[in-house]
Amino acid sequence: MRDGEATTSVELVRRLVAGQFPQWTDLPVAPVGTPGTDNAMYRLGDDLAVRLPRLRGGVAQIERDGRWLPLLAPRLPLPIPEPVAVGRPAHGYPFAWTVGRWLPGDTVEAFTDRRAALDLAAFVTALRAVDPAGAPPGYRGGALADRDASVRDAIAQLHGDVDTAAATAAWETSLAAPAWDGPPTWSHGDLHAGNVLAVGGRVSAVIDFGCAGVGDPACDVMPAWTLLGAEHRGTFRDAVGADDAMWERARGWVLCMGLVALPYYRDRNPPFAATARRMLDQALAD
Repeated sequence: MRDGEATTSVELVRRLVAGQFPQWTDLPVAPVGTPGTDNAMYRLGDDLAVRLPRLRGGVAQIERDGRWLPLLAPRLPLPIPEPVAVGRPAHGYPFAWTVGRWLPGDTVEAFTDRRAALDLAAFVTALRAVDPAGAPPGYRGGALADRDASVRDAIAQLHGDVDTAAATAAWETSLAAPAWDGPPTWSHGDLHAGNVLAVGGRVSAVIDFGCAGVGDPACDVMPAWTLLGAEHRGTFRDAVGADDAMWERARGWVLCMGLVALPYYRDRNPPFAATARRMLDQALAD
């Protein structure tokens, strides 16, 4: 998906585990579904998962996860990743890598149960309440205006593929929303269909905290469009207490994510491009 990516395989994971964590040598290894955009994931036995960064930039998440996930986990109403061990480069693989607890569940395109809206809102509200002291800035915790150039470039690339006039108008409406003037709060920053797991139609876990940090809480209102249909959007909005300005900034983040991701991943990762198109359609239709 990107130039300079590290190559991974089941055999590489077996060799890394055998050489550094011999207690897990006999556990079976299997790739995990659709590849992520920043990391390759493999299941290790029934209870563990191996995560290998594709690029050097992903290594920084290992340190952040090790520091912050143990602090966040007991304060949240849903399971999140639990780091177990950190491996070192070996066998031609150039980066540090991690072993974590396997979280059961599947990704879904959208939740159809009203209780899912409430579960997501409870997670977002609990995360906001965590003390932000010393926390890193969130990847989407700043101003939408900082993404204006990249969004407009993406819109130009999508001419003939999406309604670019509608996309431009919606984006400009979001840009005009009043800025956040409250204290910075914790946000996950990437709550879309690839990072929320479900069991039996209910939210079962939230994964991938690579974008997490503090800033404007609007970015965690994105599930209204990325994970929920119009019928449960109001339930979620009421539960997270989003005023008109926060709601519009949140829709702006969905537009930003969908518009930028769609042209980039159309050929590199078609499943993720399909997710981007769905969130974009939801935001434009609202």
